[in-house]
Amino acid sequence: MEKITTYFKGVKAEWGKITWPERRQVFAQTLIVLAVVFVFTTYVYGLDIIFKAILKFLRLI
Repeated sequence: MEKITTYFKGVKAEWGKITWPERRQVFAQTLIVLAVVFVFTTYVYGLDIIFKAILKFLRLI
């Protein structure tokens, strides 16, 4: 039981050391992530269309 108590005291001490980002920073980083996801999704979709066209062309030959 003493180990559990010591563990949770350590958790409480470490929890106090956490520095949380500001709301503005979280918002900016979220927008960056969404933009990067959009760009890569568009890129992969474009590659899919290109490869699909190539395979369709090769079937005709």
